[in-house]
Amino acid sequence: MFAEGVLPTALIPGGPLRLLCKSPEVQLLLEGLASPRSEQLVYGVAGSVKGLITAALAEGSHRGVLVLTAGLGAAEQLARELVTWLGPARVSLYPPLEVLPYEVTAYSGEVVAQRLAALERLRDEGHVLVTPATALMRRLVPSEVFSRYYHELASGDRCDPQELANSLVEAGYARVDPVDSPGQFGLRGGIVDVFAPGHPQPVRLELFGHEIDGIRAFDPVTQRSTQNLRAVTIPPARELVMDRPTRDAGVARLRADYQAFASSFPGAESRARMQDRVEEVIHRLEADSAGHGAIAYLPYFHPPASLLDYLPPSTFVVLDEIARIASELSDWQRDMRELFAARLEQGALLPGQLAVYHTWPELAAQLKKRHIVHQCLLFKGSPGFTPLKMVGLVSRANQLFWGQWPQLSDEIQSWKAQGRTILLTASNQERAERVAGVLRDAGVESLMPGHHHPPAPGTVSIVPGNLERGFTLPGLGLVVVSDADLYGRTRSRQPQKRTGDRAPALEWLDIKAGDFVVHAHHGIGKYLGVRTLEIEGVQRDYCYIKYAAADALYVPADQIHLIQKYVGAEGHEPKLNRLGGNEWSRVRSRARAAVRKLAQELLGLYALREHSAGHAFGPDTVWQAEFEEAFKFEETPDQLTATREIKRDLERPRIMDRLLCGDVGYGKTEVAMRAAFKAVLDGKQVAVLVPTTILAQQHYQTFGERMQGYPVNVAVLSRFRSPKEQQEVLRKLRAGTVDVVIGTHRLLSADVRFARLGLLIVDEEQRFGVAHKEKIKQMKKAVDVLTLTATPIPRTLHMALAGLRDMSIIDTPPEDRYPVQTFVVPYDDGLVAEAMARELRRGGQVFYVHNRVQSIEKVAFKVGRLLPQGRVAVGHGQMREEHLEKVVVDFLEGKYDVLVSTTIIESGLDMPNVNTLIVDEADRLGLAQLYQLRGRVGRSHRLAYAYFTYRKERLMPETAEKRLQAIVELTELGSGLQLAKRDLEIRGAGNLLGPEQHGFLVTVGFAMYCRLLEEAIQELQGRSVAEERPPVTVELRVNAYLPDTYISDHRQKLEFYKRIATVGSIDEAADIADELTDRFGEMPIPVENLLSVARTKVHAARAGVSALSHAQDRVVFRRPGDGQFEVARLRDGLQPYRQRLLGGTARHPALALKTDGLSGSELISEVERFTGRLAQVLEEHGNVPGPVPKGR
Repeated sequence: MFAEGVLPTALIPGGPLRLLCKSPEVQLLLEGLASPRSEQLVYGVAGSVKGLITAALAEGSHRGVLVLTAGLGAAEQLARELVTWLGPARVSLYPPLEVLPYEVTAYSGEVVAQRLAALERLRDEGHVLVTPATALMRRLVPSEVFSRYYHELASGDRCDPQELANSLVEAGYARVDPVDSPGQFGLRGGIVDVFAPGHPQPVRLELFGHEIDGIRAFDPVTQRSTQNLRAVTIPPARELVMDRPTRDAGVARLRADYQAFASSFPGAESRARMQDRVEEVIHRLEADSAGHGAIAYLPYFHPPASLLDYLPPSTFVVLDEIARIASELSDWQRDMRELFAARLEQGALLPGQLAVYHTWPELAAQLKKRHIVHQCLLFKGSPGFTPLKMVGLVSRANQLFWGQWPQLSDEIQSWKAQGRTILLTASNQERAERVAGVLRDAGVESLMPGHHHPPAPGTVSIVPGNLERGFTLPGLGLVVVSDADLYGRTRSRQPQKRTGDRAPALEWLDIKAGDFVVHAHHGIGKYLGVRTLEIEGVQRDYCYIKYAAADALYVPADQIHLIQKYVGAEGHEPKLNRLGGNEWSRVRSRARAAVRKLAQELLGLYALREHSAGHAFGPDTVWQAEFEEAFKFEETPDQLTATREIKRDLERPRIMDRLLCGDVGYGKTEVAMRAAFKAVLDGKQVAVLVPTTILAQQHYQTFGERMQGYPVNVAVLSRFRSPKEQQEVLRKLRAGTVDVVIGTHRLLSADVRFARLGLLIVDEEQRFGVAHKEKIKQMKKAVDVLTLTATPIPRTLHMALAGLRDMSIIDTPPEDRYPVQTFVVPYDDGLVAEAMARELRRGGQVFYVHNRVQSIEKVAFKVGRLLPQGRVAVGHGQMREEHLEKVVVDFLEGKYDVLVSTTIIESGLDMPNVNTLIVDEADRLGLAQLYQLRGRVGRSHRLAYAYFTYRKERLMPETAEKRLQAIVELTELGSGLQLAKRDLEIRGAGNLLGPEQHGFLVTVGFAMYCRLLEEAIQELQGRSVAEERPPVTVELRVNAYLPDTYISDHRQKLEFYKRIATVGSIDEAADIADELTDRFGEMPIPVENLLSVARTKVHAARAGVSALSHAQDRVVFRRPGDGQFEVARLRDGLQPYRQRLLGGTARHPALALKTDGLSGSELISEVERFTGRLAQVLEEHGNVPGPVPKGR
């Protein structure tokens, strides 16, 4: 009922807001809001009552609200609670955006997008905006300037596409094709695509001349339209917007400020460095290539303005705990003042940049021009604020029930007897039904979400919501019980990233000139692009591929399905094949033999597993449901699917061997713990085998904490335990008093014996040695096994192995309350020192990556000098294993503040307190490495930062520059993430298949390997490896291609050629035609012809025709092996064409259709009609050959 978000409580007539609005306390506050400017205080407001009070004031006054908190965490929680009472449409969070006094090449725009979305929603009357007070401090563009860049467009409006494009560029949009990420737009003829920040989907404007003919939302993955819209508002895509005159004037002011400052700056060398830096900044600003980093220079371009200027005049202000706000702002201003002063003294900053922030007294004066409501538990006062009216509220927090349902039922019965109105909040439908069921069993009836009866005294209602804690308001007779009260913790929603039904084939996502490709018949060559050639007056596109010995091949675009991008091991450059000869045939034969051997092994294991008797676990118990309910996050769909698949395996009377695959932090451990808990409840023991001592320790803590409160005994067996402790664990395992044991390969030792082992969980099996793998293999024959891996397995391989290797894939991204704020910056000692110091000030730790062992100690010494108050540790792969483990564990336990390490440090570790990552010389690392590194921070509720640094004085290769830009732009919607994962997937394929198979995978390329594997499995299973006859070849003198003027993007053009080349039905061709028209506008004649050729091929295949060719004034139709058409039997069905048909006899088996001088579109249209009729008549007469076995 509320899978996509939390339903507004306003759907419940007479909800708690109405109750609270009628209370004397809120009535007093509403009276104050109706009077001239006033300042009021409500005290005694505990925890989650603050959200309800604010919501009641917003509802009762019908006005907008600005809520200021101390810190982002408090703002997030209050925003969630306001959504519970007011619904998501009326509440926004406005996070802070730090403007650092350092040069920033690029940074991620997720926070900017959220801020822009909040500013857009402020245009709605009655909106509630929640923000930490520090976010208010930064200057903004004047609201009247900013509003000029909002485009409100409706069907029928006049719109010049070029003027719109120019305005979008000034508003910060990047012109690209295709549009798949926020902040992008595309212009193709009369089609304009725009993806506005904060909007769920991009929009497509279709123009007829200068009039908007239609507006549609479209899916950024499939690029297909999803719904028609009457109108749309397109907001700016960045905070610093400006036209050319504003830009020129600002640059002039910046230059003048620099010249005045430089004249008084000491040292010719320092002045020269400053000049170089300023000239580079000016160049980027003039070229509009400074991106979001330009915001640091805002004071030069616009007069001062603040967030308060964007609020509607009627908006009032709620100050949440003003004493804390004042204290936080005091510390923040002091830090910023010191930082900016130091940078100014170094000449790294210009005086005008100091005005990028307001002062608190300036803002306080502006705030006092509005109605203010203070809310706090105990009011201590704050300088400059003097409430004129004080209202006391009696509220108290509820007790925690910790899943003790009988105690809750008793308490509810007591509340009902007192005539109280009782609300229980539930974060999702499943949990609501679970709570209702438990209460019903205890004799307590409750009203479920969506009912139409208002909460009333003595009733129990379950409502959607997400509160930090429940509370009681005795004066109103209202009791609100939250998830946290029931389970001891709140349950956070994990926002689900959308993905479309069909993404482009990964092999084609980034193919470009110079890439290696694999042709099914000719092998590996180098792709050099698409070339349009005119042959005998006919234009067509060809893929140009270079082979060994200067051989070249032009592959017609309608045969593009025969080509796949070569995907092999990272950094491996394949050997080019020669055209002609049998070299490629030999390579493919060897790979096929190896693949067949693998398929036989897999089938043997599968058969053995199917017939092996295992323990059939019982169905889920009440405790299992309670255990799963206590998970503190909403499960992702993939987690739920994986859990169901594993339980289904466990409940079957055969041995389980399932692989659970998912990226770091995607929730594999939670799924594994649910399986372990199920096994323990069925009386079995569980062994969790991990590759390192550190992981064993971390899993021990995780399993122990998660299973606390249940009679489950968790132990760990590793060298972190003394010999005596290890012996005690072994004794308890034999006695059966340890239920779950977690350990390294020590668990595989001969002295480890179990009383009743029922489940083995193996984490990253590929990281164990050969001998250990062999022991695991033996265990798999007698016990259920669940194997976990963080290395992604390619979907294509997953499909090829379907039915042989039981695999569950968790591909949904983890909870991401805030994406990691990613900066690409030139290395700067001051930046590094400040980034580390700031993390330490908030009690966190820093991960500093330097990927060179020979210089890592020197770098660590320098880090220690930059951060004298910090404790610095060093870790790298050449240290003794025991020493490295001790360093990492000490770091995890907080004994060090900074870990300077190579990239080898354990990627599977959970480091929730590490929220700043600094990567030294990031330009030397691959995209997959950068992606994995960034995934190690941002694992807690705090905002995390990643700084990818490079040496400015060293020339950076273009490929490295693109990698750094890509890591900033990576989004789940775009293709970048898939590309980042590709190298990991190939590694994953190698891990899954073994080193020998990995060698063949590299030899023939990944796509060809998967195809061979699928064929081998089908053949060995006795399934027909049949295929349609070889693709029909059509050689007609017709211009049939995709012109650059229609599809200019090379990647998209190849994708469409591939899809058109493999069209299998008329419906599929129609679908492609619809998509082309939707995305690129009306099809030109060469594109119409191309689709007509595709439809002709479909008809020809039905008719058993293998080739059509143009010969003088006729089109000739041939069947394989000169098969006969027997036209004499078909003459009645082909009556309209009788005078124009030739051949089709035993002597002349080919069939010819005279075309009477037709050419171009008329020719292909006539041929398409005839071929369709021919197929129909042949099918009626049963004269169509069936599929043939696949040739070897």
